[in-house]
Amino acid sequence: MTVPRPLDRRRFLQAATGMGGAAMLSSWGGPAGAADSPNDRPVFATIGLRNQGWNITSKSTQFADFAAFADVDANVLGENLEKLEKQTGKQAEGYKDYREILDRDDIDAVMIGAPDHWHTKISVEAMLAGKDVYCEKPLTLTIDEGKLIEKIVKQTGRVFQVGTMQRTENNQRFLTAIAMIRDGRIGDIRRVTCGINGATGSPEIPAIDAPKGLDWDFWLGPASKVPYRALPEMRKGYGGGVPLYTNCHYAWRNWYEYSGGQMNDWGAHHVDIATWALGAGDTGPNKITPVSYSLPVEYKNGFATVTNQYNTPTNFEIHVNMPGDIPMIITSEGDNGILFEGTKGRFFVNRGKLAGKPVEDLESNPLPEGAVEEVYGGPVSANHTANFIEAMRARTQPISDVWTHNRMLETCHLANISIRLGRELNWDPDARQIVGDDEANSFLSRESRKGYEINV
Repeated sequence: MTVPRPLDRRRFLQAATGMGGAAMLSSWGGPAGAADSPNDRPVFATIGLRNQGWNITSKSTQFADFAAFADVDANVLGENLEKLEKQTGKQAEGYKDYREILDRDDIDAVMIGAPDHWHTKISVEAMLAGKDVYCEKPLTLTIDEGKLIEKIVKQTGRVFQVGTMQRTENNQRFLTAIAMIRDGRIGDIRRVTCGINGATGSPEIPAIDAPKGLDWDFWLGPASKVPYRALPEMRKGYGGGVPLYTNCHYAWRNWYEYSGGQMNDWGAHHVDIATWALGAGDTGPNKITPVSYSLPVEYKNGFATVTNQYNTPTNFEIHVNMPGDIPMIITSEGDNGILFEGTKGRFFVNRGKLAGKPVEDLESNPLPEGAVEEVYGGPVSANHTANFIEAMRARTQPISDVWTHNRMLETCHLANISIRLGRELNWDPDARQIVGDDEANSFLSRESRKGYEINV
């Protein structure tokens, strides 16, 4: 089965009576139980609710009705059920086990905000249960997980949106940046630099009892069985209300067992835009070189030698050879954002600004009409969820499809492998294998803990 790509969505939208995406959302006719919905809107459920899980839910209530939530932390689940009722005036059912949501016939799609190590299992099982999927980035913990998700999307024909929302939102800054490159505003690309911030290590974190209400074993899921760890100091600001140093809520991004550090966090955003701009969404890199890096603990054969401290990189400079021998630099230094350099100039873009002389020149020499829409593949949606629902209507793949996301994410995964092993990697983008390095190839997959295997 061939699954249509975003260009098909563009043709669909152009044929749809000229209405914009937001207007089209008023006549939902989805694949499962939504035809019986009294207000004719798709019915969603969210699995994994802390921080980003609630964020994507909150932004989506204008387009969909939420019938169910699932979270392994009873405190997080109860808090978010209350927030949903306060925001929408409607109640949802709450579950600890996400599989009870997948068993329901009235759910059209699930939004997945669980930690990265759960993404693939939940996504695959949701698609096999007949649900469309919106999953937070990064989509996978390994490269082979990405291949599996691609296989199941093709097998089931489900619509799958990855939460790389920079493709849709942020005042079209990133779309404009790509349109400028396509229009030749900086000539031929000579270098791209992705600034994705550094990180910090941690002190030794003791093993303690898990907080009341948290099913720690279920939270670990496919990952190895280890004790819950935390220090008393609490995190402030975004992600607050939990221990600052822990192997659970929020701080799980600092552990390779559950995520990939900054490389798979901010990297999954900025490397995505850079790869899209270079037109490399179907190929990705061919060489990854770790120029410099710092790990917070000692490593042996690619694995941390201690289990009670953060283990993902704190600082790094990675050189990536992209198609056409264009260098991409992924660095923890400098401003967070993307610097594009070409034969005729350069400019910088992030969530707060689009700056540089080529940008200033747009005032007197604007981009051709429709240039941004051409990048997006049609009228730019109201937000990332709106684009997802448009694709659900048309039964096409949305703007952040799994294929281009996985190709981009292969860069981030390979960068992490090169750091863990301390050496350059040559990548075959056709075979999707590391060339001549069996040890490195062993990091392309992982074994799930018994009882938490992926059911296919």
